Amino acid sequence: MGLLPFEKEKRKLVKRYESSTNPEYGLKPEDRTIAELLNSGIINLDKPGGLTSHETADIVRKIMKVKSAGHGGTLDPRVTGVLPIALNKATRILEVFLHGGKEYVCEMKLHKEVSEKDLLKTFKKFTGTIKQLPPIKSSVKRILRERTIYYIELLEFAGRTALFRAGCEAGTYIRKLCTDMGESLGVNAHMQDLRRTKASCFKEENSITLFELQEAMALYEEKSDESLLRKCVMPAEAGVQHLKKVIISDGGVAGMSYGAPLMLPGAVAVTENIENNELIAVMSQKNELVALGKAAMTGKEMLEKSKGICVNAYKVFIEREVYPRSWKKE
Repeated sequence: MGLLPFEKEKRKLVKRYESSTNPEYGLKPEDRTIAELLNSGIINLDKPGGLTSHETADIVRKIMKVKSAGHGGTLDPRVTGVLPIALNKATRILEVFLHGGKEYVCEMKLHKEVSEKDLLKTFKKFTGTIKQLPPIKSSVKRILRERTIYYIELLEFAGRTALFRAGCEAGTYIRKLCTDMGESLGVNAHMQDLRRTKASCFKEENSITLFELQEAMALYEEKSDESLLRKCVMPAEAGVQHLKKVIISDGGVAGMSYGAPLMLPGAVAVTENIENNELIAVMSQKNELVALGKAAMTGKEMLEKSKGICVNAYKVFIEREVYPRSWKKE
């Protein structure tokens, strides 16, 4: 089975020094109340066919009785599968889902029969960097774009129907991929059916349906039973599993909560292969998402140096005053 780039990458979190966190401040994500989860949670939804992604997110918003709900990565109405839905404050995290890649299972209809050997050759030809012109019916400007196909695996092949799994960069049109592969084979082809099985760190096997979500919410409202709802709504931290990380001290959390850059002494542990200017997740020692940040050093430099700015805050998520400030008000 194919793996997306972040799934293949070996990541090692290396401690810079020993540090402890004060239990009086902050809270582990798993210890949050339902109200806190609903205000900043993520749902790994199995989108049904026949609805736009926007309509699906709006249905979730109404079921959960929240002010806002946004989706991570548009699916056409007829396409089913993994559609991460972010609630309220967590909607600010949606852009990071573009960094993790997608996976689809597609049924492709060939207009004439071809050999399995030729089909596999074509799959190989279209693996790697390809050029795509978005379909006529698309929400983006029709200009030639480069996209990366990480893998294409044949699952079933009978007659003129091929079922395959493809891992690809966000923004890849599988419908156009089918058309282009058909032209390459000289027989033409079209996408018959499509299902998304991965969206960055969210997978099909852990997704839930709208019915299951509705059932969980009803159980909570009618019987104050949180058990099902806690299985449906994940903390926002679940959405950054695919990002490299910097773990910071309690004092570092306080500073970054005001948008200050992180100075190297505040970095307790780092993913060793961070690249300069890479988008990373800055986490507290309780595994709270403090901020999304842009690395100002490589992971290697963070481990070797002792001072300097190591991360610039990009989007701050933790509230101010959750961790006490070590500086005085003017």
